[in-house]
Amino acid sequence: MRTFLMVFFVVLGQWLFGQNQVLSDQEQEVYNVIVKLFDGMRAGDSTMVHEVFSDDVRMYTCFKDKNGEIQIQQGDLNAFLNAVGSPHEEMWDERIWNTKVDVEMGVAQIWTEYAFYIGETFSHCGIDAFQLIKEEDWKIIHLMDTRIKDNCDKTK
Repeated sequence: MRTFLMVFFVVLGQWLFGQNQVLSDQEQEVYNVIVKLFDGMRAGDSTMVHEVFSDDVRMYTCFKDKNGEIQIQQGDLNAFLNAVGSPHEEMWDERIWNTKVDVEMGVAQIWTEYAFYIGETFSHCGIDAFQLIKEEDWKIIHLMDTRIKDNCDKTK
């Protein structure tokens, strides 16, 4: 019983720390870039979304095809912006959690779990991996996401 309680409190402490990560001012600046991206997507505002990306951004998506083979597909910023800014009836809502932010010398990365919803309907989940650089403002220079349709942890 004593061992169980010790393990329980250690795991609880780690879980609470992970949920309440305190960010430095610089880490918060970087995190805010991602928040702005997702707020822009929810608003259907391609101008707002465009502001967070470097003109040289590289975008990739990783998914399994119908045969279960892993595929990596390169994205295009202009196509993404057109999709975000084109009228659609339901909001695009990307919800994130377990976000880790690292920053050093004008370079940053964010790794976060996500679930994507169209309106209230679940679409897919996975991991978003961002790399950013400090230009005048922080800009996303690389984005890779995984897309999973089944067995998603979408509790957040």
